[in-house]
Amino acid sequence: MASMRDIKRRKESVQSTGQITKAMKLVSSVKLQKAKVGAEVSKPYFDTMYNTVAGMIAKSGQMSHPFLQKSQSEKKAVILISSNRGLAGGYNSNVVKLVTKDGRFTKENTMIFAVGTKGRDALERQGFERAGDYSDAINEPLYSDATQIGKEVLSRFVQGEIGEIYLAYTIFKNTVVQIPTLMKLLPIDAEDIISEAEDVSEDPIDRITLMNYEPEPEEALDAIIPKYINSLIYGGLVESHASENGARMQAMDSATSNAEEMISDLSLKYNRARQASITQELTEIIAGASAIS
Repeated sequence: MASMRDIKRRKESVQSTGQITKAMKLVSSVKLQKAKVGAEVSKPYFDTMYNTVAGMIAKSGQMSHPFLQKSQSEKKAVILISSNRGLAGGYNSNVVKLVTKDGRFTKENTMIFAVGTKGRDALERQGFERAGDYSDAINEPLYSDATQIGKEVLSRFVQGEIGEIYLAYTIFKNTVVQIPTLMKLLPIDAEDIISEAEDVSEDPIDRITLMNYEPEPEEALDAIIPKYINSLIYGGLVESHASENGARMQAMDSATSNAEEMISDLSLKYNRARQASITQELTEIIAGASAIS
């Protein structure tokens, strides 16, 4: 059995850790409230943006446009949104696994545009190429950050440096549930959109009615698609920001509960050790008194 001094020292250490995790939980809780409001307010806009553009592409017929066709490049770009800090449970590792466990992505054919140092460092350790670093953007997501990222990846896509663009982020469902998600941004696959639309109840006439563009379709898509991409990236930033704080709050809550359980267990061990020490002292006193008499 450990000595009373060792148990007491261990207990004090756990108490200090418990105070830290409790404080971090409170901080994450405050940040979560703000991030949660931002995610909930912006989500309807981005959902509508996706559905609107998806509907346009699905009803545009056979259209030839760079954003709708895969380029000759086999390179894939992944915009990976993680966090700059740890202590968030499996939040960062789960989003990293979206890339490392997917057979489409290899060290040779994948370029990482990192938002968050944790995901960036994890993939660099595994040999993935970092093409851009926008880690500061996750601290306080702004639409201008999404525009900067979108401009860079779209430029490389148009130049033929990359053939596909993906967004790896975490959907904020509620305080407890966060869902790692991988979304394909470009090229927009009209066939996939049409197949998804067929699963939704829709007027048959609307399904076969083609979209009319004014001005020409190419000009319209040149203006719309970049805004569409920027909106999805910003939506991913906002959702991930809320998810990070939710995951950290849950992790710190679990750590605090574990600390309390450890303190209770150590208190019991300390009392047992103290009782054993007192019993031993009494036994020695009685034995000494018996020897004198």
